[in-house]
Amino acid sequence: MKRCVLALTLALTSTLTSAIVGDESTPLAPPADAPRVRFDTSMGSFVVRLDKERAPLTVENFLQYVRDGHYAGTVFHRIIDNFVAQGGGYTAEYKLKQPLRAEIVNEAGNGLTNRRGTIAMARTGTPHSANCQFYLNLADNPDLDPLPTRWGYAVFGEVVEGMDVVDRIGHVATGAAGEFTKDAPLKAIVIEKAQVLQ
Repeated sequence: MKRCVLALTLALTSTLTSAIVGDESTPLAPPADAPRVRFDTSMGSFVVRLDKERAPLTVENFLQYVRDGHYAGTVFHRIIDNFVAQGGGYTAEYKLKQPLRAEIVNEAGNGLTNRRGTIAMARTGTPHSANCQFYLNLADNPDLDPLPTRWGYAVFGEVVEGMDVVDRIGHVATGAAGEFTKDAPLKAIVIEKAQVLQ
């Protein structure tokens, strides 16, 4: 009898704890009015939905770059098959496009993980160095998530339309181009336009 009561108590405690703190492996979906951004590229279009509840500073920074037209004419300059497609910081000639604003606080650890189809901020080895460059996860990349011993890379949304386009981008031929000795598309993948849909 005591064992049954203990088991029931543990089960109820577990259920209540999950209800209160949530299950971090399945983050709550962004609200219906979450902002969306459409990217029109030389390989097709895709749409990302942004999570301003989990990553408010990152989303606001990203939306401001979109509104400023910063991404038009930039390229995906670093593509590693089955890893990431990084863009937003170089021109079609593989020249650095200077950021418009200061670096932002790293919001990794917000409960969003670097799983396939998510969008996250690129940065240097310094944790709080992200500005305009972003990347799309082409596969689940848990090594980019934070741990108690290291900073991660802040996820702030996910692709909700056009993942087939993202996959095509992720499979192009790469090599040396501009200042890059590897992983740059041999034919530039240009972001022709980025616009806020809502």
